[in-house]
Amino acid sequence: MPLVRNEVKTTDLDRRIVAALQLNGRAPWGTVARHVGASESTVLRRAAQLTESRQLRVIGVVDVLRCGLGVPVLARFKTRPGTAAAVADALAARPDVRYATVLAGSADCAAEFVLPSYGDIAGLQENGFPAAEAIRDAETFAVMRTFTSNHDWDSGELTPDAVAELRGGDVRPFEEQHWERPPEQLDELDLAICAALGEDGRLPFKEVSRLVGTSESTVARRVDSLVRRGCLRFRTLAEPAMFGYALEFMLWLSVVPGELDRAGQQLAAHPGTKYLSATTGRFNLVGQIVLRHYGELYRHTTDVVGALPGLREADVTLQVSTLKRAWAPTPAATLEDA
Repeated sequence: MPLVRNEVKTTDLDRRIVAALQLNGRAPWGTVARHVGASESTVLRRAAQLTESRQLRVIGVVDVLRCGLGVPVLARFKTRPGTAAAVADALAARPDVRYATVLAGSADCAAEFVLPSYGDIAGLQENGFPAAEAIRDAETFAVMRTFTSNHDWDSGELTPDAVAELRGGDVRPFEEQHWERPPEQLDELDLAICAALGEDGRLPFKEVSRLVGTSESTVARRVDSLVRRGCLRFRTLAEPAMFGYALEFMLWLSVVPGELDRAGQQLAAHPGTKYLSATTGRFNLVGQIVLRHYGELYRHTTDVVGALPGLREADVTLQVSTLKRAWAPTPAATLEDA
């Protein structure tokens, strides 16, 4: 299994820099420096080193549901002994998979597919998953609503005032603001701008304008519109371990339908909840949770999960190695096998 190479030892300052960028991926470096307590030149140098070592990356991410470009479908797999890593590698290699992880527990790996439509779920199952010979069982869960996502997560490193300024005035979960509206329509220029920012979310608008063949002012207006309409978000990719979260796991819950919304809102409000969606299938609430150490898992299970209204069933699968997040390979996936 790939090993994570830690070429740059992270410091408290590094964590604050990444935390600021998680709150606002395109925050000016001067603003970041003010909130992390360092000079702008120091912030620039440390951010460059973290980027070079693949511990930090800011990308623009299109909301596929918001823009009618696809539907997210979660899948969990049981594999033959000793094949989980190979199956996860094969899943991560697919262009329609934006998240892939190796698990420990009742499932051995999980992935998030983005398919053209919900009708394509049947085709996915009929045509076979990658490394199908190693898969003993597979379940799919279509996402109905996202209560909170990794874009909304606050690592807790910065002060409330810094969080409020970096995020802006409206800090409600992103999906809560937009999920019930009809999909937006993107034209070719919108898609080209999103593609450029998908490679580098901090790319200056002047450089974006050169790549897409329009003026800098037009790019600025389009990006502002895309963000305001909920089509484009800026995601800062960094592993939770950087912030001292030693444990990451997926939570699979079955909740009485009449309590699904209340249970989702309640769990989404917990500071350890990075992602939470209502889904179809045996489990209708699926989340990704981080905790600072393994000893917190018992209390989270009894006090947080156990307190959810309408809970019928709960399953915890520990994330052993995550290979892909938001379409991008993680540090663990970019190294050669040991």
